[in-house]
Amino acid sequence: MITVVPTDRIYLCCGETDMRRGINSLARMVQQVLALDPHSGAIFCFRGRKGHIIKILAHDDQGFCLFTKRLSDGCFAWPTTKDQVTVSLTKAQLSLLLDGIDWRRPNKIYRPRLAG
Repeated sequence: MITVVPTDRIYLCCGETDMRRGINSLARMVQQVLALDPHSGAIFCFRGRKGHIIKILAHDDQGFCLFTKRLSDGCFAWPTTKDQVTVSLTKAQLSLLLDGIDWRRPNKIYRPRLAG
Protein backbone atom coordinates (compact mmCIF):
# COMPACT_ATOMS: atom_id res chain seq x y z
CA MET A 1 0.00 0.00 0.00
CA ILE A 2 1.34 3.41 -0.94
CA THR A 3 0.85 6.17 1.61
CA VAL A 4 1.82 9.81 1.60
CA VAL A 5 4.10 11.00 4.38
CA PRO A 6 1.98 11.82 7.46
CA THR A 7 2.65 15.50 7.98
CA ASP A 8 0.82 18.75 8.60
CA ARG A 9 3.28 20.74 6.49
CA ILE A 10 1.91 20.92 2.97
CA TYR A 11 3.14 23.57 0.53
CA LEU A 12 1.99 24.62 -2.92
CA CYS A 13 4.60 26.13 -5.19
CA CYS A 14 2.84 29.15 -6.71
CA GLY A 15 3.07 29.59 -10.45
CA GLU A 16 3.93 27.11 -13.18
CA THR A 17 6.42 24.25 -13.01
CA ASP A 18 7.88 22.29 -15.91
CA MET A 19 6.24 18.86 -15.56
CA ARG A 20 9.23 17.18 -17.20
CA ARG A 21 11.13 17.69 -13.94
CA GLY A 22 11.89 14.65 -11.84
CA ILE A 23 12.67 14.05 -8.18
CA ASN A 24 16.15 15.59 -8.16
CA SER A 25 15.14 18.68 -10.10
CA LEU A 26 12.04 19.30 -7.95
CA ALA A 27 14.04 18.79 -4.74
CA ARG A 28 16.60 21.33 -6.00
CA MET A 29 13.75 23.72 -6.78
CA VAL A 30 12.43 23.35 -3.21
CA GLN A 31 15.86 24.30 -1.88
CA GLN A 32 16.68 27.15 -4.23
CA VAL A 33 13.32 28.75 -5.11
CA LEU A 34 11.20 27.98 -2.06
CA ALA A 35 14.14 28.18 0.40
CA LEU A 36 12.87 25.10 2.24
CA ASP A 37 14.43 21.75 3.12
CA PRO A 38 13.11 18.97 0.85
CA HIS A 39 14.27 16.36 3.41
CA SER A 40 12.13 17.85 6.21
CA GLY A 41 9.23 15.45 5.69
CA ALA A 42 6.94 18.14 4.27
CA ILE A 43 4.82 17.66 1.16
CA PHE A 44 5.50 19.93 -1.84
CA CYS A 45 2.97 20.31 -4.67
CA PHE A 46 3.70 21.59 -8.17
CA ARG A 47 1.34 22.32 -11.09
CA GLY A 48 2.08 22.48 -14.79
CA ARG A 49 1.32 25.27 -17.25
CA LYS A 50 -1.97 23.83 -18.52
CA GLY A 51 -3.13 23.12 -14.98
CA HIS A 52 -4.40 19.57 -15.38
CA ILE A 53 -1.29 17.83 -13.97
CA ILE A 54 0.00 18.04 -10.42
CA LYS A 55 3.16 16.52 -8.96
CA ILE A 56 3.64 15.91 -5.25
CA LEU A 57 7.12 15.49 -3.80
CA ALA A 58 7.50 13.97 -0.33
CA HIS A 59 10.41 12.58 1.66
CA ASP A 60 10.07 9.88 4.28
CA ASP A 61 12.90 8.35 6.28
CA GLN A 62 13.88 6.08 3.39
CA GLY A 63 13.83 8.44 0.42
CA PHE A 64 11.77 10.60 -1.92
CA CYS A 65 8.36 9.77 -3.34
CA LEU A 66 6.94 11.48 -6.41
CA PHE A 67 3.21 11.26 -7.08
CA THR A 68 1.53 12.51 -10.23
CA LYS A 69 -2.16 13.12 -10.84
CA ARG A 70 -3.77 14.22 -14.08
CA LEU A 71 -7.37 15.38 -14.30
CA SER A 72 -9.24 14.11 -17.34
CA ASP A 73 -11.49 17.18 -17.30
CA GLY A 74 -10.84 20.64 -15.86
CA CYS A 75 -7.79 21.89 -14.01
CA PHE A 76 -6.47 22.17 -10.46
CA ALA A 77 -7.28 25.36 -8.52
CA TRP A 78 -3.95 27.11 -8.00
CA PRO A 79 -2.84 30.44 -6.52
CA THR A 80 -1.52 32.88 -9.11
CA THR A 81 -0.15 35.48 -6.71
CA LYS A 82 3.23 36.97 -7.52
CA ASP A 83 3.81 38.11 -3.92
CA GLN A 84 4.10 34.62 -2.46
CA VAL A 85 6.33 31.76 -3.47
CA THR A 86 4.49 29.15 -1.42
CA VAL A 87 1.06 28.67 0.11
CA SER A 88 0.46 26.37 3.08
CA LEU A 89 -2.44 23.95 3.00
CA THR A 90 -4.20 21.74 5.52
CA LYS A 91 -4.79 18.04 4.88
CA ALA A 92 -8.46 18.75 4.15
CA GLN A 93 -7.53 21.42 1.58
CA LEU A 94 -5.06 19.02 -0.08
CA SER A 95 -7.80 16.40 -0.29
CA LEU A 96 -10.12 18.91 -1.98
CA LEU A 97 -7.34 19.97 -4.35
CA LEU A 98 -6.63 16.38 -5.41
CA ASP A 99 -10.35 15.83 -6.06
CA GLY A 100 -10.36 18.77 -8.47
CA ILE A 101 -12.39 21.01 -6.12
CA ASP A 102 -11.45 24.65 -5.57
CA TRP A 103 -9.99 24.38 -2.05
CA ARG A 104 -10.12 28.16 -1.54
CA ARG A 105 -13.92 28.30 -1.55
CA PRO A 106 -15.52 24.85 -1.55
CA ASN A 107 -19.26 24.79 -2.13
CA LYS A 108 -21.73 22.31 -0.75
CA ILE A 109 -23.35 20.48 -3.63
CA TYR A 110 -25.66 18.13 -1.76
CA ARG A 111 -28.64 19.72 -0.04
CA PRO A 112 -30.81 17.38 2.06
CA ARG A 113 -34.53 17.29 1.29
CA LEU A 114 -37.43 16.94 3.65
CA ALA A 115 -38.62 13.41 4.20
CA GLY A 116 -41.98 12.48 2.89
